[in-house]
Amino acid sequence: MTLAALVLDLSGSEAESLSDALLEAGALSVSCEDVRPSAERDLAEAGEPASWSWVRLTALCGNEHAPEQLLRRACAKSGLAMRKHEVSTVPDRDWVAKSKDGFRPIHVSRRLWIVPSWSSPPDPGAVNLILDPGLAFGTGSHPTTRLCLRWLEQRVAGGETVLDYGCGSGILAIAALKLGAGRAVGVDIDSDAVAIAVENARRNGVAGEFYEDESVPAFAADLVVANILANPLKVLAPLIAQRCRQGGHLALSGILAEQAQDVANSFAPWIAFAVPLEDDGWVCLSGIRR
Repeated sequence: MTLAALVLDLSGSEAESLSDALLEAGALSVSCEDVRPSAERDLAEAGEPASWSWVRLTALCGNEHAPEQLLRRACAKSGLAMRKHEVSTVPDRDWVAKSKDGFRPIHVSRRLWIVPSWSSPPDPGAVNLILDPGLAFGTGSHPTTRLCLRWLEQRVAGGETVLDYGCGSGILAIAALKLGAGRAVGVDIDSDAVAIAVENARRNGVAGEFYEDESVPAFAADLVVANILANPLKVLAPLIAQRCRQGGHLALSGILAEQAQDVANSFAPWIAFAVPLEDDGWVCLSGIRR
């Protein structure tokens, strides 16, 4: 089977929203890597601000999706102009090998490692999250995921109920359980992500519960984490806040530093926020449910 690879260079601030939009438009998988200096110079010459970091985004498209039409829909959804791009054919076996080569063990913190399912843990004594992202977002390589993992490491003392809203690969719910949470529930609008999260929980030997959005059971969690994007967080603020019990803790990420105040304002009726955590221009807002 031959697939199409759509490749384009864009600023780091745009990569997250376009990645999600491409997946929603029908891309099978999306990966990002640091752009080569020559490509960065080309972008600067095209009038882009030189202060941003740049990434190369590669989207895998099935035969039923015309890559250029898919990109046009995704750009429209994320509010971006069409970018200069390239399309090439990629045998699926080569794509799988490339994906695996680009995902290696990640040292998140003193206690936490993210380890691909095809690798051996560098530190067998650490809390190792064995992960196969499949087609779901969430390998732990992005700053927003690392921020949420570090937040969970600080907050999980043992026995808590945790809700991961927008669970993707299930990485945050699985981490919560391996850190000592009593129950972790993940919810996502993507049925493929839910299936991948279930398999990742099995790999890690934990009893995570994963649901599509409409079928998640009603309960209020001790800890709620939502690593999605700023605009969906603002729209979903009442729903997400109500999922956190009074006195419980909530963390929000997928937010650029300049978006943080708008997101915080949307949650202000329910959440008293602390000083935000930041990593490479991305922010994690955390606070207590009133």
